[in-house]
Amino acid sequence: MAGLINFEDEKEVKQFLDNLGVEYSYQCYSEKDPEGCQRLADYLEGVKKNYESTAKVLKHNCEVNGHGESCYKLGAYYVTGKGGIKECLKTAYSCFLKSCNSGGKKSVDACHNVGLLLNDGRAIEGEPDAGAARQYYEKACDGGFAPSCFNLSALYIQGSPGIEKNMPTALKYALRACELGHVWGCSNASRMYKLGDGTAKDEKKAEELKNRARELHGQQKERQLKFGE
Repeated sequence: MAGLINFEDEKEVKQFLDNLGVEYSYQCYSEKDPEGCQRLADYLEGVKKNYESTAKVLKHNCEVNGHGESCYKLGAYYVTGKGGIKECLKTAYSCFLKSCNSGGKKSVDACHNVGLLLNDGRAIEGEPDAGAARQYYEKACDGGFAPSCFNLSALYIQGSPGIEKNMPTALKYALRACELGHVWGCSNASRMYKLGDGTAKDEKKAEELKNRARELHGQQKERQLKFGE
């Protein structure tokens, strides 16, 4: 069994990291292990900061192995044009859709992005499609992704082609977003209870939700401060 690494020895750490890269490359290309390919991509991105090589591994693992997490990350590369990839929202949409349908650990994030791109309209032919976006927001919301629940609430508040304005449904999704820790979900739900919009007026409930929004906002500010220290 290999001995413990002395992480204060720069040469020893470098050798350890180089060996990791060799191991992950072997897992990916010789053993044809999709998880090994994802580990290799994470290594190239996080340790080596080699984004072009990362993009190549992600492309291989998404297109050949259909690995959901790699498809999600590849989609993000296409959104920003990272790693020498030409920026393309249509290709990003295709990658996110693959990831969404994979059921992997990034699938709910990917479903949300599919919803965003459908609602925006720039990644598809024709006009924005709020009705199709709703389906993917619902999938992500069901998976516990708070921003999708909030976006569903907003869709029902505003109404759009294919989606009728429905304040009770908007409240349902605002409450779900709030439960999942979304500040604006709590804030919107509070306002709806205060005004009796989509529900009976309830000052007590409105105040509870308002306080929850303040609490979440405070937690966010605290995390930002700690991150900046």
